[in-house]
Amino acid sequence: MPPALRLTAGIALTAFATLPAGALAQPVDPIERVAVVTAFPPEFAVLEAVLQTPDEHRINGNRFLTGRIEGQDVVLFQSGISMVNAAMTTQLALDRFDVRGIVFSGIAGGVDPALAIGDVVIADQWGQYLETVFARETDDGFAIPPWMSSDFPAYGMMFTRNVDVASDRQAEPENRFWFPVDEVYMAVATDVAQTVDLAACDADNTCLSEPPEIVIGGNGVSGPTFVDNAAFREHVFETFDARVLDMESAAVAHVAYANEVPFIAFRSLSDLAGGGDSENELPVFFGLAATNAAAVVQAFLAALE
Repeated sequence: MPPALRLTAGIALTAFATLPAGALAQPVDPIERVAVVTAFPPEFAVLEAVLQTPDEHRINGNRFLTGRIEGQDVVLFQSGISMVNAAMTTQLALDRFDVRGIVFSGIAGGVDPALAIGDVVIADQWGQYLETVFARETDDGFAIPPWMSSDFPAYGMMFTRNVDVASDRQAEPENRFWFPVDEVYMAVATDVAQTVDLAACDADNTCLSEPPEIVIGGNGVSGPTFVDNAAFREHVFETFDARVLDMESAAVAHVAYANEVPFIAFRSLSDLAGGGDSENELPVFFGLAATNAAAVVQAFLAALE
């Protein structure tokens, strides 16, 4: 390549490399918004029903609705079920909208045996508990390679590992497990929790045996596996001191952390992740759980400055 062309190409590549994430994408609109995220259609429908002045945007096959909920300018969308979908759609929203915070609303599996179906958990932090090493079996049990490490007790051959996170927070990628919820958002959520009455019965008059409660604080974990196993549920509770598990929240928390955007998740228990007395409860109670999570989200948005 001639020197002049090489110099021009080098300048162009340098300029491209220094552009912020999403700079080449066309912004959807200039309004600063709170991203309100759900995983799948039943959760989405509850919040779409209260969205005022909706305007639809289709981006890479995903449907984003801008409008207002409880006086807040929002962009409402489905993450899709599971970790990769949740990370991908959240980053897409951050690239194409002016997002000042992320709020997740949805159902989850209960891990803490003190909690019951219908309860809404607002965890302090989220971890990706199924980022694992499948260990080699030896005469002394399962062992991971000596150049790897795990901060948690294993479940059989499964050893949980931290993840590396690259961001502008530090010069080198940061190795971590927990992704914190925004402190200001948590303070607002703690205040509004005193004002919300959760539903105990669904539209078909299927009712819970005990009135549901809003539970503040503790840990949540997420992974790409639907859990319906009592022994594994017990391991998750004992190992991670988790109150709740799902398939998206930690992925969204990871993306929010890397982009330095405030995040909080409101998760209502639709099932007990295998801890119930009979078959999984989700088909019976997911509508009630989605409604309860959305009720707390609405109160949160109303109180958010």
